[in-house]
Amino acid sequence: MKKLITMALVASGLMISANSKAQKTPEDKSKRPSKADTVTQKIKGGATITIAYSQPLLKGRTIGKDVEPMDGKVWRTGANEATTFETDKNVTINGKNLAAGKYGFFTLFNGDEVTLIFNKTWNQWGAFNYKEADDILRVQTKKMDASSSTEKMTFKINKSGLVTLLWGTMKVEFTVH
Repeated sequence: MKKLITMALVASGLMISANSKAQKTPEDKSKRPSKADTVTQKIKGGATITIAYSQPLLKGRTIGKDVEPMDGKVWRTGANEATTFETDKNVTINGKNLAAGKYGFFTLFNGDEVTLIFNKTWNQWGAFNYKEADDILRVQTKKMDASSSTEKMTFKINKSGLVTLLWGTMKVEFTVH
C-alpha cells in the first residue's frame, strides 16, 4: 500500500511539473542584453537578402581577447541563436554560387583573413552544435579597420549587394549578386 501511495505522489508531482512548464510563456527576447535585429534589402539583381542576428555590445571589452570572434574559432557572427542569412533567389557571394534558402551564417577569423560560412543548420543556439560537414559554402574575405568604432554589432546591406559587418573598429564586407 505504501508503494502505491508513493507512486501516486511521484506521478502527481511529475504531472504538475510538466503542466507548469507547458503553461510558461515563451522567453521574452526583448529582455536579452544582446537584442535581436534583422536587416533586409532587395538588391539590384532582384534577390531579397535577410540577415537575422543578435547584437552583442562591446561594453569595454576587446574583440578577440575578451569577446568573440576569437582567431581560429567558428563564431555564430552575433549573440544568442546562430545568425541566419536568407535569400529568396540564387545568388553569388564574392563570386561563389549560393542557392536560394536559409542558412546559418558563421565566420572564422584568422588574423585579417575571414572565412564566411553558410551552413545548412540554421536553427541552433550559438555555434555549439556547428558541424563543418553541414557547410554549404565557404567564402574568403578580409577584416578591415572601420573609420569609427561601433559599440553594438551591426549588419548593413546596400542595394548594390554590399554586406557590411561592423563591430568595434572591425569591418568585414562581402558582395551578394
